[in-house]
Amino acid sequence: MVDSSHQSLGRASRIRSPQTDFLCLSMLLAALLTLTAAHILATPFWALGGFVVGAGLAGWGLRQSFEHGVLGFCNVVTLVRMALAALLFGMLFETESVPSWLVFSIAVAALALDGVDGFLARRSGLTSDFGARFDMETDAILGAVLATWLLFSGEVGPAILVLGYMRYVFMLFKLVVPTLRAPLPPSLRRKTICVVQIGALIFVTVPGNPGFLDGPVSLVASALLLYSFCVDALWLLRRDA
Repeated sequence: MVDSSHQSLGRASRIRSPQTDFLCLSMLLAALLTLTAAHILATPFWALGGFVVGAGLAGWGLRQSFEHGVLGFCNVVTLVRMALAALLFGMLFETESVPSWLVFSIAVAALALDGVDGFLARRSGLTSDFGARFDMETDAILGAVLATWLLFSGEVGPAILVLGYMRYVFMLFKLVVPTLRAPLPPSLRRKTICVVQIGALIFVTVPGNPGFLDGPVSLVASALLLYSFCVDALWLLRRDA
């Protein structure tokens, strides 16, 4: 009887894995995202497609490098943030019909959850390279989507793309400069400037904000972001010298 109970628990633990939980949660969020996007957008499939691609890549990373036995609420929060970014991605194709206050509200919700996942990971002892990368890539996607929405909506000029795409420019440099592919140590400076980056993008989306401040705010945030990437690049180059 005892052996049978232990066997049942063992089978349950094998079935209930972080990968299984991630898949089930992704399917639930995909359904909720589709229902939400259908009420907001004429074509909800762009939002759903963006989420499926993002969640698929994250699920592959989870399978390859996640070392814990449970998924944890930290990664749940990051996945929710990815769903919000996917909803904003869907709005890129309907900029004329989507009100700026809605974009602003969703972006604020995504930013408010930034840092919660890291706090939960540290508190539960579930910190991981996967979780840090998942959080970073979600931030990058959110920044790129917000910058693109601002450009498409005519709120600002192409210079805003610096705030949204510096991460991807750095990744392109990694393809031609192998030294830049080495891992970077954790950095409070990097995390703080990332928050400034997203905060600046959200500020520009604020309905009725003083338009004359958009340029200076974007310029300062872009300068800080460029500085941060230069510091990281120089550290990697000197480390290999």
